[in-house]
Amino acid sequence: MSLRTDAVNHVSYGNISSPDIKGAKITGVFGENVFTLKTAREYLSDEAYKSLTASVRGGKKIERAVASQIASGMRAWAESKGVTHYTHWFQPLTGTTAEKHDSFFTLKSDGTAIEEFEGAALIQQEPDASSFPNGGLRATFEARGYSAWDPSSPPFIIEIGNGKTLCIPTIFIAYTGESLDYKAPLMKAVESLNKAAVTVCNYFDKNVTKVTPTLGWEQEYFVIDEALVNARPDLVQCGRTVFGFTPAKGQQLEDHYFGSIPERVYAFMRDFENESYKLGIPLRTRHNEVAPAQFECAPIFEEVNIAVDHNILLMDVMSRVAKRHRLVVLLHEKPFAGINGSGKHNNWSLATDTGINLLAPGKTPKTNLMFLTFFVNTIKAVHDYADILRASIASASNDFRLGANEAPPAIISVFIGDYLTKVLNDVESRVNSKFDEQDEAILKLDLHRSIPELMIDNTDRNRTSPFAFTGNKFEFRAVGSTANCALPMTILNTIVADTLNKFSEEVEALIAKGDKKEIAIMQVIQKYIVTSKKILFEGDGYSEAWHKEAEKRGLPNLKTTPVALDAMVTEKAKKVFLENGIYTHAEIEARHEIELEKYIKKVQIEARVMGDLATNHIIPAAIKYQNELLKNVSLLREAALPEKLYKGQLTLLKDVSTHIQQVYENVHAMVEERKVANNLTDTREKAIAYEAKVKTQYFDKIRYHVDKLEQLVDDELWTLPKYRELLFLR
Repeated sequence: MSLRTDAVNHVSYGNISSPDIKGAKITGVFGENVFTLKTAREYLSDEAYKSLTASVRGGKKIERAVASQIASGMRAWAESKGVTHYTHWFQPLTGTTAEKHDSFFTLKSDGTAIEEFEGAALIQQEPDASSFPNGGLRATFEARGYSAWDPSSPPFIIEIGNGKTLCIPTIFIAYTGESLDYKAPLMKAVESLNKAAVTVCNYFDKNVTKVTPTLGWEQEYFVIDEALVNARPDLVQCGRTVFGFTPAKGQQLEDHYFGSIPERVYAFMRDFENESYKLGIPLRTRHNEVAPAQFECAPIFEEVNIAVDHNILLMDVMSRVAKRHRLVVLLHEKPFAGINGSGKHNNWSLATDTGINLLAPGKTPKTNLMFLTFFVNTIKAVHDYADILRASIASASNDFRLGANEAPPAIISVFIGDYLTKVLNDVESRVNSKFDEQDEAILKLDLHRSIPELMIDNTDRNRTSPFAFTGNKFEFRAVGSTANCALPMTILNTIVADTLNKFSEEVEALIAKGDKKEIAIMQVIQKYIVTSKKILFEGDGYSEAWHKEAEKRGLPNLKTTPVALDAMVTEKAKKVFLENGIYTHAEIEARHEIELEKYIKKVQIEARVMGDLATNHIIPAAIKYQNELLKNVSLLREAALPEKLYKGQLTLLKDVSTHIQQVYENVHAMVEERKVANNLTDTREKAIAYEAKVKTQYFDKIRYHVDKLEQLVDDELWTLPKYRELLFLR
C-alpha cells in the first residue's frame, strides 16, 4: 500500500474530534490568559499600577525599581495559573516568532530553592543576535543582542500540551542598537504618525492629543488533512504544491464560498477560536472562502501594534491546534495552482483620543474637511511611495499570488468609489481659480447630507485593487497570508506621517502669507489631488488594458520580489525612513540583504524539492507505467494484431516517454542553473538569477510535463495525493 493510498484511507475512516469547550459566552474566557490592566490592578501596588498604566496609555518610561514590583505581581498572577517559565516573545526577521524559556526557579547563595522574577528579567534578556537574520549587522563572534519589554502589548500565557509559559512581548535589537525585528520599527512609525497626525488634527480640533493607527486583518488559510499533507513532500517543505493537475471540479461552481462549514473543520475552528479568546484575540468572523478547503477569520479592529502581535500569535495557535485535529493549516499565498490564493487584507484607519475615526466623514462641515484632509493625504502618500509600499509585501510566496484569482496586481493603485471620485473631481475642477471665503459649496463639504457616516453604500468593493477605500478605512489587499503585518504597516504609517508633515508645512506657509486656515487647507488638498490623481483607478486590475494604462501613467509594475525590493534602498526611501526616525541607513541595507537572502533560499528549496519529487516519485511511477505499456504493445505484436488496433497504446507510450524525457532534461538543466546562481557573490545578482534563470525558466516547464504525466499514468501507480483528494477529502 502506498503512502498516498494509506492517507486517503485515513481520511475516509477518520473520526471527527470535537473540542471540550465549556460555556456558551465568549466573554467568559476572553482575555483570561492575558495580564491586562484590569488584572494588573489586582496584583500590583498603586505605585506599580499607575506606572504601568502611564506607560501603556502614555508611553511613559517605567523605572527599574517599579519594574521589579510589576514583575513580582506578574509572576504571582502567572503562578496562580500554573505557569513555571517565562520568555521574551519577539519577532525576528525570520518571519516567525522567537522565544527562549527561563524558569522562575533559582537557587540562592545558601542553596535555598525559590521562585522569583525580577524587574531586570522583565525588562531585558540577551538572545544571540548573530544567529538570527541580521543582514551583516552582526558577525558570529559578535553575538550579543537584547530583547526589551514592550509594555504597550500585554503579556500572555501560552498553553502547549500540559505546559504553560508567560510570554512577554518585546522588541529585539543588536548590541550596537540596530533593530533586528519587525516590532521596533513599527512602534517608531506609529509614534511618527501620531505626532504628524495630531498636528494636522489640531487645525480642526485642539482637544486631540493622540492619534492611533488601527488595524483589522483578515486571515485566509487552507485546511488539509494531515495524512494527505505528509504524503506530499512539497507541502511539508514548501507549504505549496509544486506539481498537481487541476481537478475536474475546482472552484468554478462557487459552491464553497460562504457555504456550510465542514464538521471537522468547524470543530477545529471552535478549538482555535477558544484558544485565541483566552489570549485576548478578538476574533469576530469565520467563513468558507472561495477556493475549496479555503477559509477565513477576522477580528475586531485594534491598535496596530497589538493587532500585529495578535495576528502573528494567531498563526501559531492555528497551526498548533490543527495538529490536535490531525489537520494542517496552509498559510502559503498560493498552495494550489488554478484556484484562489490566500491574502491577509490589512484594514487600516486612524482614531483620535477624542473618539473620532479620521477616515469617516462626520456630521459637520468641519469634520468633513478633516476627513477629506486625511483621505487625500493617504492617497498622496500611496502615490508618492507606491514602490516602497509594493516592496513591503514582496516575497517569494506572494509572487505566486499577485495578479491572479482575486488577488490584486503588483501595480499599486487606489480605489475610492464613484462618490468620492466625484468629490475629488469637484475640488480639482477649481484648479484654475483661487478659493475664497464665499466658496461655500467647496468649503462646507456637506458630505453627510448625501451619505451615511460609514459610507457603506457609497463605496463598492474592488477585489482587484491593492489599496481600496471601503467606507471608513483603507484596505491594503495586496498583503500576503504568510506576512507579518508589521512591515506593510510600518511602511504605510511612515509614508502617511511623512506626507502629513509636508502637508502641515505647506499649510503653515500659506497661513504665513495671509491665507485663512480653511482656505490654506483647501489649496493644499487641491494641489495633492491634482498631483496624485494618476494613482486612482476604479476598473478591473486584472485586465491587460489596465497594465497598458498604468504604464502610460508611469506607475511602477514591479512583478518580482528581487526587483521590487530595490525600492527599499533608493535615496527616496532612505530619506523618508531617516527623516521619520524609522530605520538607519545600516538597518535599511541590512533588511534589503535579508529579504533577498530569504527569497534565494525559498526558491532554492522549491527547486530542490521539485528535483527530488521528479526523480524519486514522478519518473519512477511513469517508468512503471511505461513498462506496462511496452509489455502490452509487445504482446499485441506477438499476437500479430494489426497496428491500427493498438494505435492508442502506441500514442500513449510515445506521450509518456516524451514527458519523462522532458522532465528529466529540464530538472537536470535546472540543477545546472542553480549551480551557476550559487557561484554568484552579489546577493541581488543571485536573487535575480534564481528568479529569471531557475524559477521563471524551469518551474512552470517542469510542472507542465509532470502534470501531463499525472493525467496519463495509471492512478494506482501515482504516489502523490492529487488535488481532488487534497482539496475535497477532509
